[in-house]
Amino acid sequence: MKKLIVFLAAIITLNVSAQQSPFITDSVKISLKKHISTLASDKYAGRETGSEGEKLAYTYIIRQFLSMKLAPVKGKTFLQQFPFTKGTEFGKRTYFSINGKQYKLTNEFYPLAFSGNDSVAGDFINVSYGIEASKLDHDDYRKRNVKGKIVVIETTTPDGNTPHGKFGEFADLKDRAINAAKHGAIAVVFINSKDSSQNPVFDFHNKHTAIPIPVIFAKGIATKTLADGTTGKVNLVVDLNKIEGEGHNVAGFIDNNAKHTVVIGAHYDHLGFGDEGSLHRGEMAIHNGADDNASGTAALIELARYFKNATAKNCNYLFIAFSGEEKGLLGSNYFIKNPLVDLDNVSYMLNMDMVGRLKPEDPVLIINGIGTAPQWDKAMKEINVDGLKIKTTESGLGPSDHTSFYLDSIPAIHFFSGTHSDYHKPSDDEPLINYDGQISIMRYMIQLIEKLDSQMGTESKLDFVKTNDSNNDNAPRFKVTLGVVPDYAFEGKGMRIDGVTDGKPASKCGLQKGDIVIKLGDVEVTDMMSYMKALGNFAKGDTTKVKYQRNNEEKEAEVTF
Repeated sequence: MKKLIVFLAAIITLNVSAQQSPFITDSVKISLKKHISTLASDKYAGRETGSEGEKLAYTYIIRQFLSMKLAPVKGKTFLQQFPFTKGTEFGKRTYFSINGKQYKLTNEFYPLAFSGNDSVAGDFINVSYGIEASKLDHDDYRKRNVKGKIVVIETTTPDGNTPHGKFGEFADLKDRAINAAKHGAIAVVFINSKDSSQNPVFDFHNKHTAIPIPVIFAKGIATKTLADGTTGKVNLVVDLNKIEGEGHNVAGFIDNNAKHTVVIGAHYDHLGFGDEGSLHRGEMAIHNGADDNASGTAALIELARYFKNATAKNCNYLFIAFSGEEKGLLGSNYFIKNPLVDLDNVSYMLNMDMVGRLKPEDPVLIINGIGTAPQWDKAMKEINVDGLKIKTTESGLGPSDHTSFYLDSIPAIHFFSGTHSDYHKPSDDEPLINYDGQISIMRYMIQLIEKLDSQMGTESKLDFVKTNDSNNDNAPRFKVTLGVVPDYAFEGKGMRIDGVTDGKPASKCGLQKGDIVIKLGDVEVTDMMSYMKALGNFAKGDTTKVKYQRNNEEKEAEVTF
């Protein structure tokens, strides 16, 4: 308690003028280290949403809020629960047989992620690729009556699985299964008898919308029977059960009896023992997520402590630690749909995601989303903190929780100290945190908040602007990956590599951390945007040339995706 009183007294005396960054004492560094060391410890087991580790984490955050006498929103509690689907599991009835011969689940068949649940029995009929393409004069259903039957379909297309081929637009398995159902099929069995393409993914992280009929992929001995085109009887039961989970946001409120509220957020969840977002290759291991995002959570706690005693009173402050970010912004999305405060009175949102690895030799702070309000740029031009180099992007879209607010027409920006080779790996641990850099980022945020509070007074609601998101680096979704972590803070020509994932195309062709990609295929890579566009030209299995610079020497390699 004595240390807390000394800390609060020091905070009250901070100099927050526009000319000088607020002084934050060494005790804040000690507190940040304590928060991150705790949240990123093995005891918390990676803080996966819905896990015991998440419970330990939100309990810790609540204790910190209580220690500074931060209150929940009026009439609420600190916790906001939200439901989510943790995954899918097989029910006991899942079954597949041909002419009385039963096949083994997972070894010889498995349901696809978009399969419906049902029990069916009937004749099977092989319809080759199951494609109708009138413009290509191709119809696998011509002269075939599949009503009431179980349809067998090859996973490939007449010209392989190349998306650039003339049948590329008809390759999607779900679309072909839906089309089979439209023709009256009661189930679909996909097979791959061509040995020219990969089997469909066996994915238990089921986030697909189920279609009305059961769909499986059969392999091994079953493939020959089904591919021969002979008739026979199939008995099929798909019994998939969604595993429901519950995540928890943690929200503390500073009520200044103001008209408007500022939301300051950071997600506290991570990948547990890996989850589907892991870039780790090897044995299962705890992903402690010290930078991602124990660093943002620790900063959230200490900023809440600061503003509990600050002089900026023209707004209320909602400090919220989101869960479910790693599973698709689940917590922030739920908050927007079930707000704890009136969103019409939210002035803006600040998001901290990975603020613990500022590079000492090149302290670039990335601030995404400054196009979401005209006031951002004006205020930032008057702030100079600890020699930070500020790099900004305009778009409000991005792979973090500020996106949920932007999509609800709330000005929102994201503070980010840059990616690194430990991203989404077990090696993202506390000893790698740059605490001086993290405090510099917090100083910057304090100046920004207090400058906006002073400039706008009690009418401090920022003006929302919809940004041009068509060129957003995070908008495209690609069929391939190079397997690198880009250096988003790099401002030179090309795409500089900040990390290379073992076993991926980049490592296989010899690319290394620090290399600068300047051409991929026929596309000149001048920045992140052109790099993303170049990636969009390729599909799995494609081979092309990559040109890059290493130590000012230009090199070339052949890369296969």
